[in-house]
Amino acid sequence: MKPKKFEYKVDQRKSIFADLNEFCVLSKEHDFIEITEWTNGDGYDITINERLFMFSHGQLDAIRILVKQLNKS
Repeated sequence: MKPKKFEYKVDQRKSIFADLNEFCVLSKEHDFIEITEWTNGDGYDITINERLFMFSHGQLDAIRILVKQLNKS
């Protein structure tokens, strides 16, 4: 039996990293946030400390709009 041939694609993705204590008074010394754009450009992986969240652009728009509405009330 022949081994399967795999196609590999190497991509470069945009990513940004920051210490959370620059933004949040409740953060601890080594807390961080990292945001990485999806390879297909449709959203972001957001890592806060050890937790990973994945959001499409539509989901992020909904979060922005709802937080804005919440702050108005």
